[in-house]
Amino acid sequence: MSWRKIPMKFPGTCVVCNEKIEVNEIGLWAKGLGVKHEKCAQTNELQCIVCRSSAGCSQCEFQDTCDIQRVSQLCICKKCSEENNSFNSYQISVKKNFPPLNLNS
Repeated sequence: MSWRKIPMKFPGTCVVCNEKIEVNEIGLWAKGLGVKHEKCAQTNELQCIVCRSSAGCSQCEFQDTCDIQRVSQLCICKKCSEENNSFNSYQISVKKNFPPLNLNS
């Protein structure tokens, strides 16, 4: 899925930093994923969708094949992935943070 650079016609919330993106501000938009600031698209570290801390990109087993600029913000850190019911926590966080993905709700 590719992110498109657009001037915001409506206010939004960045899927990376959870800060507001104002009307007429330039944002990056992807259908079904939401919007993010241009500066947030240039990050070298993703946030964990569950705990919102660093996802640990520099230690990730997929580091060699992952293109951080193109992936969604749906990563999970090692700590959260190893907890009991991690998949349930992941699902709850995705539903909370990405309402457009709630197709069966």
